[in-house]
Amino acid sequence: MIATLLDLDSISAKVRDEQKKYKAMLMVCTGTGCVSAKGFDIRDSLKAEIRARGLEKDYLVVGTGCNGFCAVGPIVVVQPEGVFYQKVGAADVKAIVQDHLIGKKVVAKLLYKDPVSGKSHEKMTDIPFFSKQQLVALRNKGLIDPEDVEHYIARGGYQALRRLLKENQPERIVEDVILSGLRGRGGGGFPTGVKWKAGRKAALERGEPVYVVCNADEGDPGAFMDRSIIETDPHSVLEGMLIGAFAVGAREGFVYIRKEYPLALVRLEKALTDARAHNLLGQDILGTKFSFDVKIHRGAGAFVCGESSALMASMSGQAGEPRAKYVHNVEFGYRDKPTILNNVETWANLPPIFEKGPKWFASLGTNDPKLAPPDPWAGSSGTKVFSLVGDIRNTGLVEVPMGITLREIIEDVGGGVPDGKKFKAVQTGGPSGGCIPASLLDMKVDFDSLTEAGSMMGSGGMIVMDEDTCMVDVARYFVHFLVDESCGKCAPCREGLHALDRTLTRICAGEGKEDDLKLLEDLASTVNAASLCQLGGTAGNPVLSTLRWFREEYEEHIRHKKCRAHVCKPLLRFDIVDACTGCTLCAKNCPTKAIAGERKALHRIDQAKCIQCGVCADVCKFDAVTVRTGG
Repeated sequence: MIATLLDLDSISAKVRDEQKKYKAMLMVCTGTGCVSAKGFDIRDSLKAEIRARGLEKDYLVVGTGCNGFCAVGPIVVVQPEGVFYQKVGAADVKAIVQDHLIGKKVVAKLLYKDPVSGKSHEKMTDIPFFSKQQLVALRNKGLIDPEDVEHYIARGGYQALRRLLKENQPERIVEDVILSGLRGRGGGGFPTGVKWKAGRKAALERGEPVYVVCNADEGDPGAFMDRSIIETDPHSVLEGMLIGAFAVGAREGFVYIRKEYPLALVRLEKALTDARAHNLLGQDILGTKFSFDVKIHRGAGAFVCGESSALMASMSGQAGEPRAKYVHNVEFGYRDKPTILNNVETWANLPPIFEKGPKWFASLGTNDPKLAPPDPWAGSSGTKVFSLVGDIRNTGLVEVPMGITLREIIEDVGGGVPDGKKFKAVQTGGPSGGCIPASLLDMKVDFDSLTEAGSMMGSGGMIVMDEDTCMVDVARYFVHFLVDESCGKCAPCREGLHALDRTLTRICAGEGKEDDLKLLEDLASTVNAASLCQLGGTAGNPVLSTLRWFREEYEEHIRHKKCRAHVCKPLLRFDIVDACTGCTLCAKNCPTKAIAGERKALHRIDQAKCIQCGVCADVCKFDAVTVRTGG
């Protein structure tokens, strides 16, 4: 058990000395993505193989959190060489041990091969996916066992907390967070230090306790940033919360985490247990007079509970519904007490800010260096973690400096769009975000630029779409998602989203009318302007952004009954042409028996029976099924 401020050093030295005894450490990714590809089995098999060969004194196998490059998991990185093995299967375990560890030869077939250049990369640092990343929140990814607090301490963990407790200047901590320019990474971009200052002031003026809360209720489709940070480095989040609690005078904190995150929950619970055992949580932390503890509150999967006031209501045992924003959580949050709410990534950024200094963090990103101190509402300091998914070669978790361009993220880090397709759009900011077209690929990625383009930073989901995407259908998909997730408390969101959904569905079915375009614009603008909370306040963005950048697709759907991406099935017609050999494969697979014809003779489709499912085109081996769209 750590008893004093000094004992962190002894633990750090002990772990480093132990690790130096090994010739190499095999870091096996056991984040959710790799676990789904049997990452746990790979880890255990490597341990068993090393033990069977009597090599356990020379080589250590460590299960890490998410390595980031989800597209090529399971991943094994041999340290300190940095050799990166990808798509490792059970049959590859013996080769890694025999060829690499014993034979000192790299297993070439497991190296990452660039899909464009065809070049193999031996070292992780040479792979383009990692080349433009800059790690702050993810600084320990792939380097520590997330279930071992001493691994975190050996990497400098809790040193920032120790120094701040020793200096005992909580007001200075708040001012330094303002100086860093850190803005909330949960979507709103509110200056973190300004929020802390208001909460601390409210608690002192009213003589009431103040709480700190970590929002891990990440519900955006395609988003997994917060989940991965907790799975990879839970103590970075806890140390951030400890720093915040000391700064504002809190004694109790909570992590509100989604029920759908079982692995993150296991690792968070283990981190809390270990932190208490090491006197990093609880009474008289590190031998000081500071006392603070954290409890877990599990969400039930309601997307709206990611909204701050709905989250507070849910934690308090009430229905997870938002309230008017003139009541601020920093003054009347959890149980109507002053409450500081930040998301997982925001908390994880705090320890390095105090390790390297607020000016260092402010120097990253797009802040104006002439402003001293920087305007907390202007610019975008630091880095941002994104989940990069969709029609992209390199799907995964990336952390890049604010101000990087979309092109650098999508083409350099993400490897571009596969299969020779053209990039069409990228959707950022979750369901309430917007779609950004190819013409804006050189736009900088920061809070203000994304907002100007009709989208938003959000929590960090980034969905890439290729030319085979129908933007009208994309808007319909996100609006339909929000219809299901709206709490229904206010009429603009409740009724407006249903009206948008009905109109978009009608357009995708080929039943759109000319005045639907104005109707969509008016509805979406009204929903945004009149809704009670920010779920509704940004719910019109998918419609407004696609109308702004892809209006011609709406016009084609309405005027010509045409879907250029061949996605909206009611607008498609399938026909069989003379290339048909009469193999009968299409007829056998048609679910409505709409295809008829003799064997070895041209077949025909009964259009009255056809449901435009596309199975005939999928199974045809002779390109004899054509699809056309438009009246």
